[in-house]
Amino acid sequence: MMKETILSRSVRLMFTVGMGLAAQQALAEESIQRVEITGSAIKRVAIEGALPVQTLSKAQIEQTGATTVADLVATLPSMQGFVTSSTSINGGGGGVQTASVHNIGTAYTLVLLNGRRIAPYSSGSSVNLASIPLSAVERVEILTDGASALYGSDAIAGVVNFILKKNQTDANLELTYNRPSKGSAGATSNVAFSKGFGDLDSDGYNVLLAFSHDTQKELNASDRSFAAPGGVHLFDEGGKRYALYQLSGNSIPGNVTVRTANGNPSFNPSLINTGKCGAPNTFQVGNRCLYNYGAVVELLPELKRDGFFASTNVKLGNDWTFFAEGLLSKFTSTARYASPAQPLSLDKNSALYQANVVPALVKLGIDPASVNSATMNLRLVDAGGRTDDWKHDAKHLAFGVQGAQWGWDMSASFTHSQTKASDNAVAGYVSSDKLDALMAAGTYNPFIVPTAETRAALASAVLHQRLDETRSKIDVLNLRGSREVFQAPGGAAMLALGGDLLRQKYVYDPSPITMGANSLQPNFTDSSIGGITGSLPSDASRKNWGVFAELVVPVMKGLELTGDLRYDSYDAVKDRMNFDSAGKLVAPATKGNEASKTTYKLAAAWRPSEGVLLRGSYGTGFRAPSMTNITNPLQGGGSSNAHPCPITSGPLLPLCNGTAEYNLLTGGNPYSGAAGLRPETSKQASVGLRVEPARNLSLGFDLWDVKIKDQISTLPENEVFANPERYKDLFVSYYDPIQKQNTLAAALTTFNLSQSHYRGIDWDHTYSVGNGNGKLTFNWTGTYMAKSDFQTLPTDPVENSVGRYDSFNTVAFRWISRLATTWKQSDKLTHSLTGVYKSGYQDMPIVEDNFAIREVGANGEMGDYVALQRRVKEYLVWDWQTKYRFNANLTLTGGIKNLFDREPPFSQRIAGGGNQLGFDARYTDPLGRQLYLVANYKF
Repeated sequence: MMKETILSRSVRLMFTVGMGLAAQQALAEESIQRVEITGSAIKRVAIEGALPVQTLSKAQIEQTGATTVADLVATLPSMQGFVTSSTSINGGGGGVQTASVHNIGTAYTLVLLNGRRIAPYSSGSSVNLASIPLSAVERVEILTDGASALYGSDAIAGVVNFILKKNQTDANLELTYNRPSKGSAGATSNVAFSKGFGDLDSDGYNVLLAFSHDTQKELNASDRSFAAPGGVHLFDEGGKRYALYQLSGNSIPGNVTVRTANGNPSFNPSLINTGKCGAPNTFQVGNRCLYNYGAVVELLPELKRDGFFASTNVKLGNDWTFFAEGLLSKFTSTARYASPAQPLSLDKNSALYQANVVPALVKLGIDPASVNSATMNLRLVDAGGRTDDWKHDAKHLAFGVQGAQWGWDMSASFTHSQTKASDNAVAGYVSSDKLDALMAAGTYNPFIVPTAETRAALASAVLHQRLDETRSKIDVLNLRGSREVFQAPGGAAMLALGGDLLRQKYVYDPSPITMGANSLQPNFTDSSIGGITGSLPSDASRKNWGVFAELVVPVMKGLELTGDLRYDSYDAVKDRMNFDSAGKLVAPATKGNEASKTTYKLAAAWRPSEGVLLRGSYGTGFRAPSMTNITNPLQGGGSSNAHPCPITSGPLLPLCNGTAEYNLLTGGNPYSGAAGLRPETSKQASVGLRVEPARNLSLGFDLWDVKIKDQISTLPENEVFANPERYKDLFVSYYDPIQKQNTLAAALTTFNLSQSHYRGIDWDHTYSVGNGNGKLTFNWTGTYMAKSDFQTLPTDPVENSVGRYDSFNTVAFRWISRLATTWKQSDKLTHSLTGVYKSGYQDMPIVEDNFAIREVGANGEMGDYVALQRRVKEYLVWDWQTKYRFNANLTLTGGIKNLFDREPPFSQRIAGGGNQLGFDARYTDPLGRQLYLVANYKF
């Protein structure tokens, strides 16, 4: 065998066309085998290409100590802007975990399984990583240059390809246990077993079966000192003492606001009548009791996963192989946060009002007869914390043939992939109708401190049911082939041709209580307190197809040029749940525009000498609107900030409430032609250099740049309310199922509005040295983010998210790097020390009107609310691992994550990513120091 140098290995990792190898390198002088480069459709001997690729082998995956695919992705410096499990704690995560290359976004990052698409969890292409069991993964290959001609130009940010185990012949049992040093909360465990039958080369077939079961216990705010204070968090900044004072007016016992001719005073009847706020996690502020919701949330949800993977490969003669693979996965994320909070109207004539509110009014000197109306701000602690049981079931089947015929390397495959996700209410959510009935009957009193009796009284109103369900399915037919076409000065030129046909279907099925009153159930009166009401079902499908050509020409020795050309065509969307502007279900319709476009990529790799490689690429991409971008019906999307009424005349004028909060509606853009949505388009370029000054030293840099135009987004509410004449068609009458009356609402539907620009540098350096004490290897990778700009409207200023908490409540880190040091002491014993660094950033800016930061006096007394700008400190975590191979069968691995028990740096954020306060769980690990042990036995 030819010995592989550091340069050739690094080139293989970093500059493979597309996504790296689909098979291991096998170059022998006697018999030279061509291998397929994943991301390129061409099989060839020369495996060096022109695009940057990051490859994680099985050994490198194990070195991270990651127990899930999502944990693994989070360790990679090139990954930013992905969805973490913590965001499912009232942060919109919905029980999913995703990948995002270079902070460009989940929707622009294509995730593949063995080079084939997986069913998304939405109507676009975003994949839930939680459906992929890490124990079945053999390696991961990440193309950080997007718009792949092979897989589709919609992969604008890049491609993440999970290569699963294959041709295994033995049995493998692996047990993993990971436990934080501060207790068992947040502990994880994993059991994985796989068994192979037959060797493909000698027996002509191979069958592989693999099963895994893994769990993670929940971690609560009360389990960590930096999160336990919740919304009353003391900290020092600039020599002064402050408090993050983020409490909620929705409290228990309930607060009340009455409207009178002389003002609208707020108070807590229980406090006024008894002299104290008696419930846990409540604080007296004036005449009200405020609730510390941040002290009762989870930091990490409880997770459970069962995965089963099976594959078979069968030789069909000397040149062809049949393959099939299937994956079944069941994943559950159980997330809990604060009890439901809801402003509710009070009947002045009710016994509840007369017995609790009237006595407090008298003590406050307010004439009960002067009250025009009253609202209760209630926290239903008796219902328990709002707990969502997100269940995700995934099924993936792919089969086909690959081989050689007539001088062509060919393959054909079919993939069927589907997901089903349901949100199930376990606790916390309450039926509005049943609550009203309990209060009217005097069975439940929200103006007293919770007890076992009040919990029992409310129990019949607590929801235990499915809230909604989504189903997503794709069917993909793929054909491709490649061959030598002519002899160029530098060697054989290779041509690849291929195409794919995809059919996609997406269904959203909300429960009756999630829908509320609408045209499908006009007499329905109930709603979910603490949840979403006003959703409408969706049933959409679409077909698209694409063809591509790829040509690789070695124009001279050391210089290779690659050209890719792709054509994609998308049909308009078929909408089987078609609602008109009034919310009435009408006949199915075809919506949106057909979309097609030709995209290309040009790339070059030049090796002026054995120790130097220069590379570059330039290409275009496009991304069609997702189906729900087009078909989503207008439905409730929350409340606006306070705005003056935008209506001055006409039939909507009676719905005005002066300066007030108005309903916001969300929905797709169903129109065709110029009024409809266009595909987003992109341009991306990269320039790279790899130098090997010595055989044991390799240095690599890649400069990348991505621009996206015509991005699909919604108009900012401030833009709509500030220009009511320009956007008059967006204001509509909306029946609010919670208020049970028609209200004025702004319809924030989708348009091609925005543009973004991303730029940065990736690096990958390796140095190794060996002596009598073994071999020491250093691998330093990282990403420097120079630009992460977004502009919603052409008239808006460009917002740069790098190194600051932006208006979208996210951060793009300037620096993320990872240093992995490995000491292979002997064939049996290996040690590693790994450090991951994230730079500091400008924290979420707080202004006085946020009512979030208070000055603290010398004696601990709370002062005025103030504005504050500060920086979040950098975050550096070191991990240690030792692996001992007892024999060919048994290997034990022990490690310590977060060796020095580094706590997450303090953040004053009050919005974005979930209800955790005092730190940002999206960017840090609240578990602290963890000890883990892995036992692997082969037989």
